[in-house]
Amino acid sequence: MDTSQYLDVFIDESMEHLQTLNEEVLNLENDPENEDIIEKIFRAAHTLKGMSATMGFQSLADLTHDLEEVFDAIRNDELTVTAELIDIVFETSDHLNAMIDDIASGGSGDHDVTQIMNSLKLIVQNKGIEQTKAAAEQVTATTETDQLQSIKSLDEFELTILQESTEQGYTNYEIAIELSEHCLLKGARVFMIFEVLEQLGEIIKSEPSVTDLEEENFDLSFSLILVSKNPIDEIRNKILKVSEIKTINIQPFSVESYTKQRKAEEEQAATKKKSDTTTAKTTQQPTTTPVRKTIRVNIERLDILMNLFEELVIDRGRLEQISQDLDHADLRETVERMSRVSGDLQNIILNMRMVPIDQVFNRFPRMIRQLSRDLGKEVNIEIIGADTELDRTVIDEIGDPLVHLIRNAMDHGIEMPEDRVNKGKPAQGTIQLRAFHSGNHVFIEISDDGAGIDKDKVLASAISKGVISEDEAALLSDQQVYELIMESGFSTSKEVSDVSGRGVGLDVVKTTIEMLGGSISIDSTYEKGSVFSIQLPLTLSIISVLLVELGQEKYAIPLSSILETAIVHKDEILNAHHKKVIHFRGKVVPLAFLNDIFSVPDNSSEVADDYYSIVIVKQGEKMTGLVVDSFIGQQEVVLKSLGNYLTNIFAISGATILGDGEVALIIDSNALIK
Repeated sequence: MDTSQYLDVFIDESMEHLQTLNEEVLNLENDPENEDIIEKIFRAAHTLKGMSATMGFQSLADLTHDLEEVFDAIRNDELTVTAELIDIVFETSDHLNAMIDDIASGGSGDHDVTQIMNSLKLIVQNKGIEQTKAAAEQVTATTETDQLQSIKSLDEFELTILQESTEQGYTNYEIAIELSEHCLLKGARVFMIFEVLEQLGEIIKSEPSVTDLEEENFDLSFSLILVSKNPIDEIRNKILKVSEIKTINIQPFSVESYTKQRKAEEEQAATKKKSDTTTAKTTQQPTTTPVRKTIRVNIERLDILMNLFEELVIDRGRLEQISQDLDHADLRETVERMSRVSGDLQNIILNMRMVPIDQVFNRFPRMIRQLSRDLGKEVNIEIIGADTELDRTVIDEIGDPLVHLIRNAMDHGIEMPEDRVNKGKPAQGTIQLRAFHSGNHVFIEISDDGAGIDKDKVLASAISKGVISEDEAALLSDQQVYELIMESGFSTSKEVSDVSGRGVGLDVVKTTIEMLGGSISIDSTYEKGSVFSIQLPLTLSIISVLLVELGQEKYAIPLSSILETAIVHKDEILNAHHKKVIHFRGKVVPLAFLNDIFSVPDNSSEVADDYYSIVIVKQGEKMTGLVVDSFIGQQEVVLKSLGNYLTNIFAISGATILGDGEVALIIDSNALIK
């Protein structure tokens, strides 16, 4: 069966099941007796195993099968959930994720997962993690374990022979051998191994069969049962004399254990069959729950749709311009209707691209769990507003900055448990991750109840590093002091941390967020905690702007950063610290003359000499007045990149094509607020 047509669906659903597994395992650690959680994890592993086998990804199916066996033992009260077991499950999840990523990239999904599969098998066989540790120690000392039981089909005659050999003082061994990947004559290599072993005892059974082994009808691995009086080390050393052998695993074989395991598997199969039958009957019961009809759409198709719509927006602006110039009633009415319809279409397309920020947030509980153990801290994470939606483009970019901010909170914010208790705080710290909509923006807040930011320490470090002078430090507000930690190369830590720093400061976080058209601000109370607040646009491709004129050129300023526009008489312009400023709403606002910044030829003959047109823009608590020649009006435009040849142009974030075909540069007001 050709399964390639189902590959995209398989990858999407596999990632969903893997995400469910990760989330529920975290819940299980906090509530290890919850049968509903255990059942959800088991079902996720069971479904993923079945899908993988159907698609032909056997390595993925084998690993999920072993994981399924672990949770089957847990739900049957044969295993107890411990932190160590959770660690192994998460390690398994990492392997599964890597295999699925490999498949998504066009690979086969084959990874070397022998070690983790052995760990899962040992947990089930030894009925617990402590017993598994003991078995692992034995493996380290003697390279042997308790019992492989790879042989699945021993008949009564063979079992009788093995039982009698034990009674006569012989030892039964199960031997699993894997040949080297570069072994050319597998059949000949097997013959040599059999020849060696027959000098040491008698081979009772092999899987695959001897005929299949001789005809090379196997991959690289095979198992056999040997009856011998020789010790394990001698048998192993004899086998190693044969070349092109990758691994050997020799273990004592117990007929009693084999019989019990086969009986348990038969009972389990019968129970499962009964459970599946009950589930099928339950599923067939009529339900009044409404069914939501959905389809999966590749993100690339949505990108193409968005690009086509962007061209439509450009043409819409062109038609609006022509309609105004011709002043034709029918044309104007048609264009107005087209504008309304295209506006509705725009909202639909943007909503289709929206995805919950949970796709980013869901990685953090596990990350905090691991960091808590690495740092010896007790930390709980609270997630609020995970269903808040953002454009897929923004989602793809915001993950790394959030990771860095949470690592920073873990490393520098939350104190050690004993320090927190001494301060009268609970031993367990809390990091809260909150997302919410406000207007055309999404806000993400990362807050902690840790040590907060020492303002005096930050100022001292900033002055010593030459970031600011002592005179400038005296004029800064508390929030401006906190934001100094996001300056390039700034750090108050005496040592580079492997957890948060790695030599990369918060300036990288700030730069990434500003590249997304957003901003970040910091608030903190010493010994109480800190809040990092990120403001992001809902989408990056179509934005509302204020068009302005500079000389004969047109520029666009995003409305999201505009606080107000004003016409100011030249007599109201003041000088402070060799800069021109104005008084605005009780604050001193510096002016940025865009004609000078962008080297635009003076157009004073067309502008009233006595007045300035000013656009007040804001970032956090900082404001700047952008001086322009005139205002044109508000418009929705398509943000286009300037391309690889025009990168790093100061204060320009992109360009757009206006209705008359003219290109207008889009101003990055954040770069001008300094």
